[in-house]
Amino acid sequence: MALTPVPVARKALLESIPGPMGAETLPLSQCAWRVLATEVEALRTHPPFANSAMDGYAVRGDEMAQGVALAVIGESAAGRAFEGAVGPGEAVRIFTGAPMPQGADTILIQEDADGVGSPAIRVRVPPAKGQFLRAAGLDFHKGDVLLPAGRVLDGAALGLAAAMGHPALAVRRKPSVAILATGDELVAPGEPVGRDQIVASNSFALAALVEKAGGSVLDLGIARDDHADLAAKIAQARAAEADVLITLGGASVGAHDLVHEALTRAGMALGFWKIAMRPGKPMMTGRLGPMVVVGLPGNPVSSIVCGHLFVLPLIEALLGITDAGRDRSIPALLGRDLPGNDAREDYLRSELSLTPEGWVATPFGRQDSSMLGTLARAQALTIRPAYAPPAKQGDPCRILPLR
Repeated sequence: MALTPVPVARKALLESIPGPMGAETLPLSQCAWRVLATEVEALRTHPPFANSAMDGYAVRGDEMAQGVALAVIGESAAGRAFEGAVGPGEAVRIFTGAPMPQGADTILIQEDADGVGSPAIRVRVPPAKGQFLRAAGLDFHKGDVLLPAGRVLDGAALGLAAAMGHPALAVRRKPSVAILATGDELVAPGEPVGRDQIVASNSFALAALVEKAGGSVLDLGIARDDHADLAAKIAQARAAEADVLITLGGASVGAHDLVHEALTRAGMALGFWKIAMRPGKPMMTGRLGPMVVVGLPGNPVSSIVCGHLFVLPLIEALLGITDAGRDRSIPALLGRDLPGNDAREDYLRSELSLTPEGWVATPFGRQDSSMLGTLARAQALTIRPAYAPPAKQGDPCRILPLR
């Protein structure tokens, strides 16, 4: 079976989903970091009235000249507007955000006035007409579409939605992602570890990636290298109506790699199997009814690297994020010499340093796919294209930032 290039595999995976998740309406207080299901238009104009951008005096701009005396006839504060009008030779004490009185069109800031706080002031530095005045609708008007569907609701977007008058928003439902570790060699953290066993770690790493991307995790635990146990776990994911099933391990072709066969018996339609990348070659995808299946390698580093390259874009696509699958790599310079590459694209765990020339990525000397310690220290993955020629320190490269 030919190896599938990474971009081709990722594109095929994203195109295999039927569409984004359905919507649910939540109070604004529960919408942080959720993804908008529909565009959002303003229910009101902001600011709803002309107001002052500074503390000072509301005045008539045409009267402003150095030494002009003005009678202070009242005060306008936020939430307490001055009810009268400003006439010739008059001013109203005003504070930031306070409504502009009728008849005034300019703010004389208090630093440019003499006699601050008294019944009469004198202009020391005349303002330009209209200075420090915020017009009604300066930010937006009722009916303006300000937040598109697919926008992740960060703090700025939530603040804007509130200012637009929305107490609740329609957001995409979080994809439910079932995670199943497989293998007789695995035990859960804290359990007794036999001499031929290891502690399962991949599921925790993948769960963190899924949750950060906006999905919810269903942990199916560990399935033994047994068809009946695998079938029961797969059935559990289907009964829970998981949107995605991620299996960890057992996706290769060894005598004890039973995951592909178990999924096929359950009715999986295979998408692709085996990727032209290192680490992460024995990866597969498919569909089990409406459920997307992603079979990741058992080696910890391989599964996490594949998680960054495939699982994160998949979750984003399910959430309706418009640029899911985008190229997340950025330019950098190599921090060490590298040999030529073979037919697989390499993702090398690397340290980063910032220099006047830009980011410098220095791959670790050992890149074994079982070494989680180097992955935890890595700040980026240095990408080496298939058949790349030998490269020297200082040569340009592309990196995928990890944190």
